[in-house]
Amino acid sequence: MSEAILNVKGLTKNFGGIKAIDSVDLDIKPGEIVALIGPNGAGKTTFFNCLTGIYTPSAGDIILRHPESRKETRLNGMKPNKITEQGMARTFQNIRLFPTMSVLENVMIGRHCRTRSLIFGAIFRGPATRREEEGIIDMSYEILQKVGLEREVNEQARNLPYGAQRRLEIARALATEPFLLLLDEPAAGMNPQETEALVSLIRRICKEGHSILLIEHDMKLVMSLSDRIFVMDYGKKIAQGTPEEVRANPAVIKAYLGEDVDA
Repeated sequence: MSEAILNVKGLTKNFGGIKAIDSVDLDIKPGEIVALIGPNGAGKTTFFNCLTGIYTPSAGDIILRHPESRKETRLNGMKPNKITEQGMARTFQNIRLFPTMSVLENVMIGRHCRTRSLIFGAIFRGPATRREEEGIIDMSYEILQKVGLEREVNEQARNLPYGAQRRLEIARALATEPFLLLLDEPAAGMNPQETEALVSLIRRICKEGHSILLIEHDMKLVMSLSDRIFVMDYGKKIAQGTPEEVRANPAVIKAYLGEDVDA
C-alpha cells in the first residue's frame, strides 16, 4: 500500500476555552479523493485552516510527504505561502478571486510561488525573465483549457457566472503545481448542471495525478466521488471509511438527523 502523502495526527485547535478541533487523525494516499464531512460547526473549515497555515494548531502534527521525492515536511506553524510551495494548495468556501483582473491574470498569479525572477529581473526584464513570463502565460492558458475557461481569458473575473468563478479558483490553485488539492465546499451555490461539470473536473484532476481532500455538504457528490470519507462532529472525528460504510454508520446518522439510531 502506498505511503500517505498527508498524515495528520492528534490535531487540536483551541480558541480560548473552546476546542474547535479535538485530537483528529486523518491521512490521504496518492491518487485518493477523500471527503471531510459533518454538520455546520463541526470544525471542518478550521481543520483546513490549520492544514494550510491560516491557524497554528494547539497540538498534534501535520506531515506532508512528497509522492516522488518522499521528502517529509512538518507543516505546523508554517506560513501559507510556504505550505503552497511544499505542494498543497486550496480553494475557499467564499470565492477569493481578484475581481477586476482578467481570468488569465488570476491564474498567472497562482504561478508566483514557482517563479524565479526577482525584483531585479522584473525591473530590467532580461531574456530569462521574458522567457519565464511567456512560460507562465502558456501554462496558465493550458490550465484554463483544462477547466473549460479558455474562451474567457480576457474577461474580468467578476463577470463570470458563479460556477465559472468556482472553476477559476480551482485553476488558480492548480497553477501552483500542487500534488494535494484542498477544496472547501466547491459545489456550494451551484445548480445541478454546474455540479455535474464540477464532478467531471474533479475526477479528471485526480486522474492527472493530484490527490484531493474536499469539504462538501452535497452528499450525492460526496458519495459518488470519494474513495474514503472522514466525518466530524463538535470538533471530533466520529467515523471514517468508504462511502458505503459511512452511509450505514449509526453515529453519522445521529449527527445529521439529531436522533438515536439503532446499531
